[in-house]
Amino acid sequence: MQETLGARIAYLRKQKNLTQEALAEKMGVSPQAVSKWENDQSCPDIQLLPGLARLLDVSVDALLSGEKDPEVRMVPAEKRKKTEEMMLRIYVHEADKEIVRVSMPLMLVKIMLESGMQPDVIFSGSGSGVNADVMRSIDLNRLFAMVESGLIGTLMEVETEDTTVRIVVE
Repeated sequence: MQETLGARIAYLRKQKNLTQEALAEKMGVSPQAVSKWENDQSCPDIQLLPGLARLLDVSVDALLSGEKDPEVRMVPAEKRKKTEEMMLRIYVHEADKEIVRVSMPLMLVKIMLESGMQPDVIFSGSGSGVNADVMRSIDLNRLFAMVESGLIGTLMEVETEDTTVRIVVE
């Protein structure tokens, strides 16, 4: 990533095909504020950082430090979180549309699968906006096997011509 916080914000904003005005509107600030951030004349308020990082699809740490989050990492058995403490996050970005974010406790998804519900019903039936065809193509049982073996992070990223789906377990 870029060297300064402002340069990182500008780079990540452009990667999301957002104008300064669009970012400002989503963040509830003026376009001049975004311009000042990007030119290192001021910094975003600390209370805005989580929302800004979420909007730019990075962690607050990555936004501030410039160090890229590891995509996938193996957690030793003694340091793993319990399944009940983990979250499954699905990000769907279709061209010319808002990013859809779905977050669910991993344990809830596991219980739903064990009861026989299909992934497309779990996520699409909730009005989340997640494409049913995309969800049918994802084997959540294999995803659970990866998590149980200690893998966390971005476990899957699928890009088509106009849609990107990213599945993250934290």
